[in-house]
Amino acid sequence: MSLKRVLVGIVRSQEGTSDRAKDPKMKTRYYNLSRDKAWEEISSTLKKIPGYKVLHEVPSVGEITLEKRTSLGRTVDITVSVLSVGPVRSAVDMYSASRGSMGDLGANYRIILNLFSTLDKKLAKYKTTS
Repeated sequence: MSLKRVLVGIVRSQEGTSDRAKDPKMKTRYYNLSRDKAWEEISSTLKKIPGYKVLHEVPSVGEITLEKRTSLGRTVDITVSVLSVGPVRSAVDMYSASRGSMGDLGANYRIILNLFSTLDKKLAKYKTTS
């Protein structure tokens, strides 16, 4: 992780992905799966990741809320959104925010990258670009 991310993390305590993200690692992920199949795969994968606790799932909306405790004892809330882009195409976005007022030193950025790398490994054969 770059020094810039740590410096930005001094004041910022949230991070999110989008299509318009400047950092290519923080762009929305696309998979050639229907939303229902993507939901099943992503939901089951996220439940198996150690250190993360699934707080809430809403299959009709396509949102999963996770909680993670950092090594410094802070609590981080993560929302994973699974969206339908077409009949057999889905998009995944994430938003991570630390509880408290201080910055996170880039922890939310690392959490999103960690979750995306896990999902990308699991869904590698379905991943597409843009």
